[in-house]
Amino acid sequence: MLFVELALIRWTAANNIHLAYLTNFVLLSSFLGIGIGFLRAHRGPDLFRWTPVALALLVTSGLLFPVHVRLEDGSLYGAFHHQAAPRWVTLSLTFLLTVAVMAGIGQAVARLFVRYTPLEAYRLDILGSIAGIAAFSVLAFLQLPPIAWGVIACALLAVLIGRRWQLVALIAVLALLAVESANRNDHWSPYYKVTAVYDRGPLTVPNTHVRTHGVLTISANNIPHQTAYPVATLKKIERFYFFPYRHLRAPPNNVLIVGAGNGNDVSVALSEGARHVDAVEIDPAIQSLGAKYHPNDPWHDPRVTRHINDGRAFVENVKKRYDLILFALPDSLTLVSGQGALRLENYLFTKQSMETVRRRLKPGGTFAMYNYYEPFLLDRYAGTLADVYGHAPCVELGDSLAARRQAVITAGAGASVDCRTPWRPVKVSEPTDNYPFPYLQHRAISPLYWRTLVLLLAASVVLIAVAGGSGTLRMGRYADLAFMGAAFLLLETKNVVQFALLFGTTWFVNSLVFAGVLLSVYLAVETARHVRLPPPSVLYLLLLASLAVAWLVPPGSLLALSPVPRFFAAVATAFAPIFLANLVFAQRFRDVAASNVAFAANLLGAIAGGALEYLSLVTGYSFLLVVVAALYAAAFFLDARRRRVAPASVPAVAG
Repeated sequence: MLFVELALIRWTAANNIHLAYLTNFVLLSSFLGIGIGFLRAHRGPDLFRWTPVALALLVTSGLLFPVHVRLEDGSLYGAFHHQAAPRWVTLSLTFLLTVAVMAGIGQAVARLFVRYTPLEAYRLDILGSIAGIAAFSVLAFLQLPPIAWGVIACALLAVLIGRRWQLVALIAVLALLAVESANRNDHWSPYYKVTAVYDRGPLTVPNTHVRTHGVLTISANNIPHQTAYPVATLKKIERFYFFPYRHLRAPPNNVLIVGAGNGNDVSVALSEGARHVDAVEIDPAIQSLGAKYHPNDPWHDPRVTRHINDGRAFVENVKKRYDLILFALPDSLTLVSGQGALRLENYLFTKQSMETVRRRLKPGGTFAMYNYYEPFLLDRYAGTLADVYGHAPCVELGDSLAARRQAVITAGAGASVDCRTPWRPVKVSEPTDNYPFPYLQHRAISPLYWRTLVLLLAASVVLIAVAGGSGTLRMGRYADLAFMGAAFLLLETKNVVQFALLFGTTWFVNSLVFAGVLLSVYLAVETARHVRLPPPSVLYLLLLASLAVAWLVPPGSLLALSPVPRFFAAVATAFAPIFLANLVFAQRFRDVAASNVAFAANLLGAIAGGALEYLSLVTGYSFLLVVVAALYAAAFFLDARRRRVAPASVPAVAG
């Protein structure tokens, strides 16, 4: 169940750009489907046998109605370069078919679930979930295409369903994914579907009269992302690459490039006389393509050291100091995970990150960042640098791209850089480690987000009422478990983003966090099965105390520690609330009369938690702990009221 959920989150975002910005759309759709499946544990028809059909329809719709972006004007197009289907069509299909797929699997799990005591069933469910995250992490490490994901999912479904006509639908799924995976231009990194086209040339650069050769064009999840040109061509068409070097008195000895990508920035640094370059790139597939196809072959230059890592994590941990540090077009176009409105590069641009960068500069060293910026974003970054360096940075403008303008922002350590066009100060807000959302002009939930959430929640209510049947009415007795589900999803989200700050936004860190969460849940379940727990009031008090500690210890404060003590401190502050929360859940869940309905209530509560997650766009991430505490407090009072009115003679189900 978890493996298919992760695969759907990853695959749908690779083919539909709208899902690159709707952070938890498929996650919440999956929770809804699983919850409906659990509510229908004792009701026909058998949804599981229709899961292969729903999966085949989902894959077919995803390939028939992809959404791409044109580089020239930002317009959208679909399959075979035809006009893209409207957003509401593609999102509705994704929503309904994801719900259908996960409802079938959820019902099958639920029908097994009720055969065991509640905690034993939950224990087995968590063990399966750990296996699911482990399997998907291995596929990410190996950078295998969707056919590999499909083989695992379809093989499991085939074994569970048996030799029936549904095998035809599973074969169709594999055939479609095999066709998609056979595209030699597509490379499946842990973050993207990377589409690369190499043209040896000669050719003319679009919208210019410049002739060149050896051009590598890269798209990520159907969005134009990078183009590798020879240095000689960059001097003619992308002169901003060279602007930072105007401010250096001599060729730099040591250069740090964050967002090295295909190697353009590395090639320029070498052409400007850099003696050594630390090149940091988070995506191994993009770096590998640059190493293979970049016309200047910068990645094999002995002066270059490659680092496949998160930029903020590298800057925090590196001990060297540099003459020049560049943030070179670090625009990831993707999210850290299906939870949290956090893109891979967001923590690079916070005030705390910029302060760390300044400490990594030699006396008289220079920092520069460049990209295509909207006016408010340019002012935000320039204002942050002015605050950090104590003087206005230099802002050099280039070409326009729709509403954005090419710009290089440069600041110096110790003294102002030589500049004819300093930034003119305006009042701006600065992104911080608690509020790492530089791309939001105002602290607000955008109309796209809240409208989509309202529609998703409304559709969820209708589907639960229609498909849940009598189980929907019985969920009322488990309202406290629904509040726990909402709180736990927020707590999990907070930990995902906290570890991204402390150890990097890499897929590996993300996988370890999810595995750690599941292991904490498993340990809590085993503890509840074998140890006599204190009264619920004591557990809730300990839980609220652990949340208070997490609130009082800002994650950013742990960055001052070296990696090993930082890890143990992060685990203690992050996983203690998760462990205690699951002791609370396990103690309550052990005594439920209908484990499938209780578990459904918990899952459907998580949908509300997913909606509340967007509060972070207004309040920052720390405030989520306040919301978590309020939700657990509500769960405590609901449970206390239930225990007061419950007949004393009703025996508890043995754990």
